[in-house]
Amino acid sequence: VQLQASGGGLVQAGGSLRLSCAASGRYGIGWFRQAPGKVREFVSSISWGGGSTYYSDSVKGRFTISRDNAKNTVYLQMNSLKPEDTAVYYCAAKPKGAVAPGTQFDYWGQGTLVTVSS
Repeated sequence: VQLQASGGGLVQAGGSLRLSCAASGRYGIGWFRQAPGKVREFVSSISWGGGSTYYSDSVKGRFTISRDNAKNTVYLQMNSLKPEDTAVYYCAAKPKGAVAPGTQFDYWGQGTLVTVSS
C-alpha cells in the first residue's frame, strides 16, 4: 500500500491545519508524530469503516480524525494548535483488525512537518 501524508506547514499557536493521508485499499489508518529528539508517539486512528476512532490524551478535544473512502483519504483536522504539537506527522495503515492505541501498524508513509510557532 502507498501512503502519502500532506498538509503540514507553519502555523501560529491557536491556529488550525488539516492533514491528509491518501491510502488506497481497505485499511485502518493511524496518525503518529515524532518531535525532534523524542520518540514517535500515537496521535489518532480510525477504523476502515470509520466507526471506531481513538485519540491520545494530548490531542483529545482539539484534533478530529475522519475519512472519505470514496476519495481514499483520511484527514486529521488539528485545531487549537500548540507549540508542543510541532513534529513530523506520519500516517500508517493496517489491513484489518483493531486500530486502538498500541496496535501494530504494518505500512508507513513519508511524514509531513507541522511547525507551530508561539
